[in-house]
Amino acid sequence: MPRSRYSSTPPEGTSPGVDVATPPPAPVAKRVTFPRAASPDPAEADALTRAQAGDHQAFAHLYSLHKRRIYSLCLRMVGNIAEAEDLTQEAFLQLHRKIATFRGDSAFSTWLHRLAINVVLMQLRKKGLSLISLDEAMEPVPEEGPGRSFGAPDLALSGTIDRLALERAVADLPAGYRLIFILHDVEGYEHNEIASMLECSIGNSKSQLHKARLRLRDALRASSLPEAQS
Repeated sequence: MPRSRYSSTPPEGTSPGVDVATPPPAPVAKRVTFPRAASPDPAEADALTRAQAGDHQAFAHLYSLHKRRIYSLCLRMVGNIAEAEDLTQEAFLQLHRKIATFRGDSAFSTWLHRLAINVVLMQLRKKGLSLISLDEAMEPVPEEGPGRSFGAPDLALSGTIDRLALERAVADLPAGYRLIFILHDVEGYEHNEIASMLECSIGNSKSQLHKARLRLRDALRASSLPEAQS
């Protein structure tokens, strides 16, 4: 089952109406990773049981526990503050309608995150946005050599990376790259699951992820140049 690889905070300029905490920086190597979310406590499990029975106060408690991460997820995926707020509200409206169907086959946070991702993807499709460009995915890129691989450590992604630079680099990725990077490297979905969600091929998903990582690496290298030269 997919699981969250890190809890991220949105870039500067987030709406004052959404409470978003800033976690401490974490080491990054090879893949952009951050500490996983803590396991739900007994109070959350109790609130979930009561919310499924129709307790509105218990549902409000679940909202307060998860709204930050759901908003952060939506913001990372769409890159727009106002739209992320609307999608967060829609995700919790969907949760209110479907919470009784949760059977505990996965962690509640995993189930809620998948629900939120589906809300975002549905909205993007309604807007008629092309999530994946097949031509761009298969088009050769000059700087990519045949032997290039992300299996070896990348010095540009080693050590501690400035959180703000990382958030900006992810936000600046093209929509298709950003979605697949978030789904695979952040949320933990496999390429076959991503291909199913985005209605593309597995090879397309892998290609987009590879190019997303290349762009992130180059963006992080560029952001570190002024500091290295000072």
